[in-house]
Amino acid sequence: MSATVAARTLLRVSGTVQGVGFRPFVYRLAGELALGGFVRNDDAGVTVEVEGDPDAVAEFVRRLRSEAPPLARIEAVTVADLPACGERAFVIAGSVRAQAPQAQVSPDTATCPDCLAELFDPANRRHRYPFINCTNCGPRFTIVRGVPYDRALTTMAGFRMCPECRAEYEDPGDRRFHAEPNACPACGPQLSLLDADGVPLSVRERALAQAVDALRDGAIVAVKGLGGFHLACLAGDSRAVAALRARKHREHKPFALMVRDVAAARRLVSLTASDEMLLSGRERPIVLARARPGAPVAPAVAPGLRLLGVMLPYSPLHHLLMHDLGEPLVMTSGNLSEEPIAFEDGDALARLAGIADLFLVHDRPIRTRTDDSVLRSTRGGAALMIRRSRGYAPTALPLPVATPRAILACGAEQKNTFCLARGGRAWVSHHIGDLENYETLAAFRDGVEHFARLYGVRPEVAAHDLHPDYLSTRYALELELDGGELVGVQHHHAHLAAVLAEHGERGPALAAIYDGTGYGIDGTIWGGELLVGDLAGFSRAGHLWPVRLPGGAAAVREPWRMACAWLAALEDPPAPPAALRAGVARERWEAVTRLARGGIASPVTTSVGRLFDAVAALCGGRLVAGYDGQAAAELEDAVEGPGVGPYPFVLGGGRDGAALVLDPRPAIAAIVEDVRRGVPRGVVAARFHAGLGAVTAAALVRLAEATGIGTAVLAGGSFVNRVLLEHVRGALRERGLRVLVPERLPPNDGAIAFGQAAVAAARLGSGREGAAVAAAPLASPREGRA
Repeated sequence: MSATVAARTLLRVSGTVQGVGFRPFVYRLAGELALGGFVRNDDAGVTVEVEGDPDAVAEFVRRLRSEAPPLARIEAVTVADLPACGERAFVIAGSVRAQAPQAQVSPDTATCPDCLAELFDPANRRHRYPFINCTNCGPRFTIVRGVPYDRALTTMAGFRMCPECRAEYEDPGDRRFHAEPNACPACGPQLSLLDADGVPLSVRERALAQAVDALRDGAIVAVKGLGGFHLACLAGDSRAVAALRARKHREHKPFALMVRDVAAARRLVSLTASDEMLLSGRERPIVLARARPGAPVAPAVAPGLRLLGVMLPYSPLHHLLMHDLGEPLVMTSGNLSEEPIAFEDGDALARLAGIADLFLVHDRPIRTRTDDSVLRSTRGGAALMIRRSRGYAPTALPLPVATPRAILACGAEQKNTFCLARGGRAWVSHHIGDLENYETLAAFRDGVEHFARLYGVRPEVAAHDLHPDYLSTRYALELELDGGELVGVQHHHAHLAAVLAEHGERGPALAAIYDGTGYGIDGTIWGGELLVGDLAGFSRAGHLWPVRLPGGAAAVREPWRMACAWLAALEDPPAPPAALRAGVARERWEAVTRLARGGIASPVTTSVGRLFDAVAALCGGRLVAGYDGQAAAELEDAVEGPGVGPYPFVLGGGRDGAALVLDPRPAIAAIVEDVRRGVPRGVVAARFHAGLGAVTAAALVRLAEATGIGTAVLAGGSFVNRVLLEHVRGALRERGLRVLVPERLPPNDGAIAFGQAAVAAARLGSGREGAAVAAAPLASPREGRA
């Protein structure tokens, strides 16, 4: 190579390019093109300098993007020319830390086909080693303590590589070249089996074999995975499942299942092609699908539902368990009901000793506890995210408005996530859970502090929900911000903003935001809202007919109270259906009716979630809920009879600036009459979904005609309901509206933090910190059929 014709180029690569085999890929590409220079990790991502033939340098730049490793996500590549210096060799240089961290951390990734083949190859030195991994798979986010992503900044720092592993790590031609969690049976983490008192029983292969035997005999085993502990038992063993429910104090909420492969999943549930793609993707989420009749699963796995949550193995330990056992396992979160999952051995032994008979643990520490993600597919193959966590977090999301100051968005009370934002990038956390106890709040605080260190973000602005009693709001209000400020964001505006920002848009848009409860700017409980707005502000253009929430929080736990409230709202209330009369004492019914009519301890609500509760109770469904959204989920699950006529809803208001009002009272009366006549519950459920979907679409179309806005957003926890989502989305598309729905984040409160960050960024960027919102009064409807 002649120095007079050589070219030298500097490339700075940002995105998820650490811990994904990017440096080895660059090394091999430079070698193939006979280029000199170096590649190294730094705080911002990866820096590369290449020198050589100008055509080869140009080819290198082109192929850097197009041939990047499968786990890499390149956000930007900046290129600059440098003077050539005659360098012929190419090396992987040591990492440097010179500024605030900006590098992206990769999510944990399921075992790749190459490692899986080695896992079951008797001739391979890692045969049946439960911690096999390479640059294309394995733990990332859950073991990272800091960036750059080097072994010393992970929980693998305490494991010194043996000579064979070190040789792989340093060989550019090896798949484990610079794979930071690289290990083998001689030098890496090991399994142990403990009894309920923490006494060791066996190690390594014997520990696994004894755990499998115990599961076959009906035991409950706590299994330490990538992001925490699962509680496992045979899915077909009714006694074991019942024991798990009783010990875990989880009477109703469905358990997730793990099966060996897609073929095994097909024997349990009916899968679409989209379901199978989700199941077998590298994220390995739990996928919800309809159970097959006669599936060999204990009824108590998912009581009251025909949906099952199924996932495939995603760690080598899971693959070994499923291979050796050969039967589906319950794999539910390792916690007591409502607590965060256990992820440290001592904590697991303390909290799960009364649940698990045995503990299958290992000595690789977990830095960040991370639950499994949950998805389901919708018509047309799109994925509906229900819980975003392992496999997806902490991948950054772009903000359509760059924030001039660092933001911490604290999220909501239920299904909490938090979000850090800086510049044009936002990091939405893994699923934290419901902030209803000290343990979950502690996990929230630790997560915020970890993310702040990991990404070098020192919050200057805290965004929070308007509800004064949310623990996330209190956390924001108690923060010590250096000259910073607080930005309060209305709950349903955050839902709207989250969807807009996810799709890279600022608005304006129309929106139907349906959920259980959200603090309204008028002090009432919102939950069935029609909004018109953008990232910075909104106006309330409509809402569900307001009724009382008799007994306040008691009505959330007891859906029959909402049935009582909606019947009390009718001008000529009929007698409650026979199932309600049989399930609720007359004196209690009459007392709650008085609450609903008098308003004592009964705040006003426009909640769609509570409307679902009422309809579920009226048509013979659940009278007392065991978990959030149970009655609504069972009502959706009951839907039968596609094509049945919708129940009548009235769409009123909308004139002289008054809010549109969606009035379900005619539907409520018709439901009671159908139930009296013995119409099957599935048909009643189908007609209710169709009616609510039709009136929602009609309201949004009317707003589109009045405003000239052609984009509609659907969000809020009620749109986790696939039947409702497809009704509304289909009707709006038929009328020519463009429909945006959540895709990379959930419709529920798991997206609130991202929405808060987007609102704060928009207000800060436009100087509208105090951006006004407008609320139409709770108007009486004017007649008009939808």
